Amino acid sequence: MSDDTKSSNDSSNDLAEQRTDLAEDRNIMAMERTFAGWMRTAFAAIGIGLAFRAVFGEFQPPWLAKAIATMFVASGGILAIVAQRRARKTMARLNSHRMKPASAPNFGLLGYAVAFGAAVLIAGLWILNNGEVAPSS
Repeated sequence: MSDDTKSSNDSSNDLAEQRTDLAEDRNIMAMERTFAGWMRTAFAAIGIGLAFRAVFGEFQPPWLAKAIATMFVASGGILAIVAQRRARKTMARLNSHRMKPASAPNFGLLGYAVAFGAAVLIAGLWILNNGEVAPSS
């Protein structure tokens, strides 16, 4: 094998490795955007739950509006947990090369904070009615 051929192969391998490294960085950025999309969807579900409760607050029977709102808020909290788990698993598989990705604990912190907020909101929906679960007659 001549030196020119060997040099050409080394150069080709270096370029291939560089493209692979950049592709991995792009995958990390895509995962971060996907996580942001999942979190937006979680917040939207929580917002729909709140809006449903606000718009149909005088719904009869009163517990039905709370139950439907609870379903949306809970699904937002669950979605936040699922999103952070998927993001953390993906981050564990990928290595950044030229960029500094968001840290995996930050995904967990945000996901669990949203889920905790959703749980507190659900408790507030059911409990905060003059300290009673059901309105007084």
